[in-house]
Amino acid sequence: MKSATGFMATLLLFLAAGMASAQTSEEHINLDTPTGRIAGTLQLPAALEGKPRVALIIAGSGPTDRDGNNPLIPGRNDSLRMLAVALAEEGIATLRYDKRGVAASLPAGPTESELRFENYVEDAAAWVARLKADPRFGPVAVIGHSEGSLIGMLAAQQAGAAAFVSIAGIADGPSAVLRKQLAGKLPPELDKESERILASLEKGTTVDQVPPALLTLYRPSVQPYMISWFKYVPSERIAALTMPVLIVQGNTDIQVAVAQANALYRAKPDATLAIIPGMNHIFKHVRADPALQAAAYSDPSLPVSPLLVKAVGDFLKKVD
Repeated sequence: MKSATGFMATLLLFLAAGMASAQTSEEHINLDTPTGRIAGTLQLPAALEGKPRVALIIAGSGPTDRDGNNPLIPGRNDSLRMLAVALAEEGIATLRYDKRGVAASLPAGPTESELRFENYVEDAAAWVARLKADPRFGPVAVIGHSEGSLIGMLAAQQAGAAAFVSIAGIADGPSAVLRKQLAGKLPPELDKESERILASLEKGTTVDQVPPALLTLYRPSVQPYMISWFKYVPSERIAALTMPVLIVQGNTDIQVAVAQANALYRAKPDATLAIIPGMNHIFKHVRADPALQAAAYSDPSLPVSPLLVKAVGDFLKKVD
């Protein structure tokens, strides 16, 4: 039997969910591409007064879906969906989507050997163009989370978005990040082999001879994607943007350090920088404790940071 406190907490969550659904609405939308349909969700304010601002939300790496959930992690966190609902309550529409090869967009995904980083950028740019052509909306912005930050930078520039928001985006190039992650974790001989392969991929050349112990990371079928990805350094790309930019980072994010946000800001000093105290990688207020962080990824009852919503909402409301 639930305690009175537990019952009240459940009731409050139920009432909050009811209030959110009453203040926003969802509309399913598809983007047709030569390889298949990409599925998305428009989160709309309850009343479309005038032409509200709209933002495209781009999820992070791996099989993360439009709601912010990853099938490799048990449970749900619903971070991107919660952000979309919160922004809709502020009068800002959003569109979030399953990247090609993920969730409902799985059939649109090419084989691993054919996938290129530019595919994700082109899809995001096409979504921006779709939103710009929709007569219901005003200015179109792009919000990129984690790896989606780099995708968003490139797509925002390519499609002429009105503004760009980076949340937990890295400043370093992907190959530099990979080097840091591998540092001290491989035996000396494998470390040399890893560096040999990385250096070759950075030059745009695939590698035939890969030690069995490194095949998971550098398998031949994924090397063309890595080459296409390594070409882009976020700090260089954000510096080239001409639209208003907001850089957001939580200071209890154990995946992306605040130093990365500061580096992006140094590259784009006319941007707005917002460091959110107590916010982790999935927008939840969680201490920098590995056990608590892991639990948060499977706990949809944790709300997204209201400070994040305010920072993004206030920024987007100023976009013309």
